[in-house]
Amino acid sequence: MREAEMSEFSKSLSVTASALRAQATRLRHVSENISNADTPGYRRKTVPFEVERGRDDGVERVTTGRVKLDRRQLPDIFDPSHPLADETGHYQGSNVDLMIEIADAREAQRSYEANLKLFDQARQMSASLMELLRK
Repeated sequence: MREAEMSEFSKSLSVTASALRAQATRLRHVSENISNADTPGYRRKTVPFEVERGRDDGVERVTTGRVKLDRRQLPDIFDPSHPLADETGHYQGSNVDLMIEIADAREAQRSYEANLKLFDQARQMSASLMELLRK
């Protein structure tokens, strides 16, 4: 029974660690989007979450899928003095909406913090169990 209890703790640590990695990846792409909001022709990147079942233990973990580019139309910006402007004075801007990116960053940050708390609680419970078993 002790091995089963310990394996449940390691499974919970594994699940929360996978969620932490997924949210960190999401935050990285959100920060890339924010830093490129004014880059002409830049398309917003999104990263989907997927469920992956472990081969050895059958535990479902969170992973990130392939990065996708937002296919919304790029805005035409009128600025005849811009080096990329065509003969009509327009160039294609970025399709990054800073309000959406800030909201995504906050959501990812809160999810990361929640998973970090779960990870810490599972770790503390495991340490407490080990302490009880030593007595």
